[in-house]
Amino acid sequence: MNLMNWNECEEKFIRKIEVDEERIASIIEMAMKRLDLIKSIKSTGNNISFIVEGYYEVIKELLVAYLLKNGMKSKNHQCLITYFCRKNPDLEHETNLISQLSYFRNRLDYYGEKIPSAFYERNKTEFEIIIKLIMKLIKE
Repeated sequence: MNLMNWNECEEKFIRKIEVDEERIASIIEMAMKRLDLIKSIKSTGNNISFIVEGYYEVIKELLVAYLLKNGMKSKNHQCLITYFCRKNPDLEHETNLISQLSYFRNRLDYYGEKIPSAFYERNKTEFEIIIKLIMKLIKE
């Protein structure tokens, strides 16, 4: 796993903010609506990349809410993953999967590469587990 260095995140991309419960609730609400939309899509070979991208967006939005809940905001998606890992070192497997999601999403967005359907099939239930896990962490 190749995560961004937390010190670099703090120096360049993270800033302290006031916790805004309404904003956190709004981000969670939108993430859940996006999740409902993703779940309503029947997966085919042609749309799996976009379904996986949607799962990444849901997880990323929830990580934004998680950071906000802890009084921070990040200008960098990689720092969201680093923060998750730093706060939950026992969740290395989940961190790895989030990092893989980020990698595949970036390859799709910046290089037009399809996300392997095998990756989706192998991990789709794990995406749901990670979403529930982050929701639990936000509520703690």
